[in-house]
Amino acid sequence: MKVAFATQDLKRVDSHFGWSPNIAVYEISAKDSKLAEVFVFEPTGQDGNDDKLAPKIEAIKDCAILYVTSIGGSGAARAVQAGLHPIKLQQPEAIEDLIAKLQTVLKGNPPPWLRKALLKGKERKLDFEDEEEAIHG
Repeated sequence: MKVAFATQDLKRVDSHFGWSPNIAVYEISAKDSKLAEVFVFEPTGQDGNDDKLAPKIEAIKDCAILYVTSIGGSGAARAVQAGLHPIKLQQPEAIEDLIAKLQTVLKGNPPPWLRKALLKGKERKLDFEDEEEAIHG
C-alpha cells in the first residue's frame, strides 16, 4: 500500500498538510518498504487558500494513508473524499519509526479502517449481498 508523509526534511513527519513543502510517498508492506516518490510543492504561506490543496490531493490520491502534524478541516474533508485516511500526529516523528509501527500492525490483526485502506486500488470483491442482488436482480 502507498502511504504519504507531509515533511519538510524528508526524514520526519513535521508539517501541516496544506503548508508542507514535500510529501514523501512510500510503498509499504508488512515485510518491507521503499520510497516510491517525493512530491515538491511551492511555498504557499498560511493564507487559508484551499487552492493549494488540489495539487497535493491529486498527487497522493492513490495513497491509502496520509501522516501529518496538522491538517485543516477542509484539507481533512478533501483527503477523506479522495479515499485517504489522514493521521494527525501530536508531535513530529521520524518517517522510518512510523513505517516500523505500521508494519508491526500489518503483521498482526490490523483494525478495520486499516484493512479497508489496504484494499485501496484493488478490485473490490463482491460480498454476499452483492451476489444476491446480482443473482436475483
